[in-house]
Amino acid sequence: QVQLAESGGGLVQAGGSLRLSCAASGRTFTSYNIGWFRQAPGKEREFVAAIRWSGGMTVYAESVRGRFTISRDNAKNTVYLQMNSLKPNDTALYYCAAALSLRTAYSAYDYWGQGTQVTVSS
Repeated sequence: QVQLAESGGGLVQAGGSLRLSCAASGRTFTSYNIGWFRQAPGKEREFVAAIRWSGGMTVYAESVRGRFTISRDNAKNTVYLQMNSLKPNDTALYYCAAALSLRTAYSAYDYWGQGTQVTVSS
C-alpha cells in the first residue's frame, strides 16, 4: 500500500515557476513508478510526466517537455515536479499517482493523492 500527498501548488503569474512535491508513505514506495497528472475544470485528466522507480527514465507530455522536470529522492520518499515558464493553460488540479509499470494512461495507476491546485494568471 502506498499513500501519496501533494503539496506546493499555488497562484503564479505566467512565466513563473512552481515546484510540486509528492510525499509518499509505505514500505514499497521505491518499487513504484510515479506519475503526475492534471485536470482542469470541464476537461479530462491528462498525463503530465512520469519517472521510473529507479529514477533512470522519465517521460513527458509534449505540452510540458522542456518546461517541466520530474525527479525523485527515494531517501526522502518524495517525487518533485519542477514547473518553469508556466502558462495560463497549465492551470489545473495536479495529482501524483503510483504504478508498477511506467505508463502514461491514468488507468494504469493504482494509488492517487488528493491533488494540489495550480493557478497561472495571465
